[in-house]
Amino acid sequence: MKTHQIEIQKLKAATNNLHGQIVFKVDALVASREPIEGIEPSSLLVMTEQNARVLMALLKAQIAEFDAKKPKSRHGRHG
Repeated sequence: MKTHQIEIQKLKAATNNLHGQIVFKVDALVASREPIEGIEPSSLLVMTEQNARVLMALLKAQIAEFDAKKPKSRHGRHG
């Protein structure tokens, strides 16, 4: 597996696709990262606190969109 360090410069937009995925449009710096001996190889996603707050807001909006598309539960209703 190739490992990378992905530094988010700017989160531009988020959308849902037909496969139940959230797609982010971002500006990012991506650099190869050598795995450290004895540690499971992983890629790193790095961002500022401000970008983390934007990510949280975009995630909340996209999850709300998923929820809005789900059929309403009829549990507990009589009628």
